[in-house]
Amino acid sequence: MDLRKVKKLIELVEESAIEELEVANGEESIRIVMRRGTVSAPVVATAPAAPAVAPAPAAGGTPVNAPMAGTFYRAPHPDAAPFVETGQSVNAGDVLCIIESMKMMHEIRSADSGVVTAVCVDNGAAINTGDVLFVLS
Repeated sequence: MDLRKVKKLIELVEESAIEELEVANGEESIRIVMRRGTVSAPVVATAPAAPAVAPAPAAGGTPVNAPMAGTFYRAPHPDAAPFVETGQSVNAGDVLCIIESMKMMHEIRSADSGVVTAVCVDNGAAINTGDVLFVLS
């Protein structure tokens, strides 16, 4: 299926009130699901970005590790501000990022309160289970 057509279909779903669209043409088919009110977004397959190298946690810092492999996103959607920035205070339970895994969006929440001393992964990077995402102090 032509990528321009796929992009146009995604735009139509985003602009309308429908939550799901499925189109079939011969042997080709595409299904787009938009869950309103959540952090899900339509997914288009792309080449994964090179993973960022995570620095070692600073002395006294607590690493926040990835609970699963997937794609790391700092914000709920491309035009939004990141959930957290370096130097920002966070409380236990605050959303730090989103990991897209198996076409599902998973909010990653802080287990502890502290200050974000490092963001260790680039937005859109492919990550593995256990990779250091953030360091809190």
